[in-house]
Amino acid sequence: MNTPAISLRDLTVTYNRHPAVHHVSGSLAHGSLTAIAGPNGAGKSTLLRAIMGELKPAEGEIRRAIPSRDFGYLPQAADINRRFPVSVIDTVVTGAWKRAGAFGGIGRAERQKAGEALAAVGLEGFEQRPIGSLSAGQFQRTLFARLLLQDAAIIILDEPFTAIDSRTSEDLIAIVRRWHGEGRTVVAVLHDHDQVRSHFPQTLLIARELIGWGPTAEVMTHDNLRRARALAERWDDNAPVCAVAS
Repeated sequence: MNTPAISLRDLTVTYNRHPAVHHVSGSLAHGSLTAIAGPNGAGKSTLLRAIMGELKPAEGEIRRAIPSRDFGYLPQAADINRRFPVSVIDTVVTGAWKRAGAFGGIGRAERQKAGEALAAVGLEGFEQRPIGSLSAGQFQRTLFARLLLQDAAIIILDEPFTAIDSRTSEDLIAIVRRWHGEGRTVVAVLHDHDQVRSHFPQTLLIARELIGWGPTAEVMTHDNLRRARALAERWDDNAPVCAVAS
């Protein structure tokens, strides 16, 4: 396809009229595997939420090849309530709700697919455990199983490997690479630069403003990372919407 999966044109997203993402332009090709990197407070998660349609642009626009409601989306773990009394299998089958419809119910076939997804992430036998009893890594595996069941063409991940053990990270990165091999478009916010360089061919480096967007080796340079840190440190949160830090 020549039309991008996602394109941003002069995108500015604000909180309380102050810019969190400032005049960002570029596009994500279908089937691309892209990391979004940058310092703390750089606007990475804000950019994802705007792409998902949760935040409206203050300026510019976002164009999507499919509606954001049909994306596969994994927010940060801290944003998910694990105290709700639900089992692992019931959490995973929610990935099939769009296929089943609001009143279609979840049948045996979907539950079987959910079991297969759990086996794919290394959680076979965990079906009836309450999600509140899981470790951080096991819970993240559960959420990846839900994404597998959702079967989305565009998958958006917000810090998917934070606060989990290295083996779980390696297993989940393998699933991300599997999605990429299947031609899905995958975008992930990451803070680990080694993971970005090792596994993500494309990188969007941001410090509220765009620092670089393209092949990872060309974007994740010492000079670009230094520029991103410096820009994030001196950004004025009280600046007007369109004031550019200098």
